Amino acid sequence: MVAEETAERRTGPVVRTPYGSVRGAYEADGVAAFRGIPYAAPPVGEHRFRPPVPPTPWTGVRDALAFGPTAPKPPYSDAFARYLSDPAVPGDECLNLNVWTPEPAPGARLPVLVWLHGGALTRGSSAVPVYDGRTFARDGVVFVSVNYRLGVEGYGLFPDAPANAGLRDQIAALEWVRDAIHAFGGDPDQVTVAGQSAGAISVGALLAAPQAQGLVRRAVLQSGAPEVAERDKVRRMVRRMAARLKIPATAHAFAAADRAALLRAQAEVGRFSSPVLGGPAFGLVVDGDVVPRDPLAALLAGDAARDVDLMMGWTSDEYRLWLVPGGLLDRVDRLGGVALAGARARCHCGTDVVRGYRALHPRAGTAETVGQLVTDHLLRVPLHRLADARPGSSYVYEFAWPSNLPDLGACHALELGFVFDTGTVADSRKLAGDDAPQSLADAMHGAWVAFAAGGSPGWEAWDAGTHPVRVFDGGPERVQYGPRDSELALWSAEPLARSLSWRAWPSRAA
Repeated sequence: MVAEETAERRTGPVVRTPYGSVRGAYEADGVAAFRGIPYAAPPVGEHRFRPPVPPTPWTGVRDALAFGPTAPKPPYSDAFARYLSDPAVPGDECLNLNVWTPEPAPGARLPVLVWLHGGALTRGSSAVPVYDGRTFARDGVVFVSVNYRLGVEGYGLFPDAPANAGLRDQIAALEWVRDAIHAFGGDPDQVTVAGQSAGAISVGALLAAPQAQGLVRRAVLQSGAPEVAERDKVRRMVRRMAARLKIPATAHAFAAADRAALLRAQAEVGRFSSPVLGGPAFGLVVDGDVVPRDPLAALLAGDAARDVDLMMGWTSDEYRLWLVPGGLLDRVDRLGGVALAGARARCHCGTDVVRGYRALHPRAGTAETVGQLVTDHLLRVPLHRLADARPGSSYVYEFAWPSNLPDLGACHALELGFVFDTGTVADSRKLAGDDAPQSLADAMHGAWVAFAAGGSPGWEAWDAGTHPVRVFDGGPERVQYGPRDSELALWSAEPLARSLSWRAWPSRAA
């Protein structure tokens, strides 16, 4: 028996999936990692712009030792690459996932956390070094991270192809987890799906998707709320790309186009879109199938995922990652009233809302007012309403620790190095700077682990009257009650109108 265990540790653990056996490798803390496992066939040839189909089964043992190919995507601009890492792995088999587990064998019945990366639905992957699942497995959670189709191939809207291919990929990955995760030591009845930014928007859609019902027990939405995009905005992205490429705006024509040319056209037409400025962008759309109606409306009405526990959070200064890298912060401040008028149009709100923000924060500059206004409209207001609709089973937090780097504050995506307890990774320091507090990582990572394991992150559940919010700021543990109620109350008379081109960060990064 001892000899067998020694041999396994030397050669790596082997686990049987529904499509064939895979060999992983043991890493630090006794964690076994399996990378690049296909959960669907490569989306090429006849499968391009189509819903995912199962992968072809294989014989023998397939090595799962390296991250698989990433979905086609344009790189970040130099300004954004200074803060954000986005590795690109070439290859067609981009519908793959990774598993980290402390017990790679059936019967352990450990909680499972499935991670959906952010990136405006146009960038990002499971290979980002910050998303190291070893830390979750070290603490008793089987961790799964997923690649899915991006940009026009995942979220383009065509007359001759089903919509929301990227979301369909995510459903296929959750189905793989249901069918395969027990072999890795996971419990398919204790699955938490979590995402940040565009990943959180995806989580919201999955909670409401008929095809995903029963696949998830808990969900985390970080810096993203359930939403759908206006179909015309997505169509405009496709049509503008088609005009640049001089081809029809059909899936058939796009599938025949050179992929590198597609990515260049996508980057060019999307460069002026941002959460603050709006504009056409790729997004989930109501399709009568996997997105039968607005996910937020469905969840508020209690029509889906009634038994799913929720944890939801945001950062104090989300907007700073949208505005600082490209130098927009100073420009918005200089625009003054013009920028405020644009924000009001962007948020479909009355002048009373803008005046209210000015009165509550008289010393705030224009950029801060605009940034917080848009953040509340797109993120905090809908998450508050979702928590109010599910008191007792929702938990809300705010990440408030400011970066050690100039001007970023507690910006969008800063919290991820703390969620994953990967603050020592160079890619985390690109946003946090040096000497990020380990105690904060212990607290935030610990809350996510506790939620995945038992449904409670360690503070009181949401109450529609008192609004408890756990604040992660690097100081002693504390809960504030209704810390943003004054601002959010300004929206109470506003309709739930939504400008739905919100994404993870400005596409100007292209």
